[in-house]
Amino acid sequence: MTFTRTALTLAMTTLVASTVLGQKITTESAPGTDLRSYKTFMWIKQPNVSDPILKQRIVDDVNVQLTAKGYRPVADGGDLGVAAHLATRTQKSLNTFYDGFGGGWRWGGGLGTATTTVNSYQEGTLVIDLFDCKTKSAIWRGSSEQELSRDPEKETSNMAKATEKMFKKFPE
Repeated sequence: MTFTRTALTLAMTTLVASTVLGQKITTESAPGTDLRSYKTFMWIKQPNVSDPILKQRIVDDVNVQLTAKGYRPVADGGDLGVAAHLATRTQKSLNTFYDGFGGGWRWGGGLGTATTTVNSYQEGTLVIDLFDCKTKSAIWRGSSEQELSRDPEKETSNMAKATEKMFKKFPE
């Protein structure tokens, strides 16, 4: 009985955790924007994070993606302005396990139990905005939402993958 209960609880927790771990990527472009007319980019607002290493990783990841698309980074006077924002929040998920014994409407009562656990995790959203530097209008936005890892190496990998996925949807 205890083994079955433990196995079922572990399976349910894994299922819930796997749905939480995936990255949710969204992108949108301003209608009618021809991104082929832009040749250079510059940073107008770097990520608002206190960790200087994480900030540099985000900047580097975006630079790699834009450079791979054929854009050239410049310190001043770029065609595109890049702004990045990172926000985090604590999320909670509730997992309830019923042991299968007990009442319900058919049996009229019993000794069943329910166990609920609360899992807390950090969720982060990275937003990358591109602006036309001449008109100062927004022309593209990409965002990634995912659970943050406590392992810095894994978080670095996740951030790079998120940025890469965002720019896969970048119009060429």
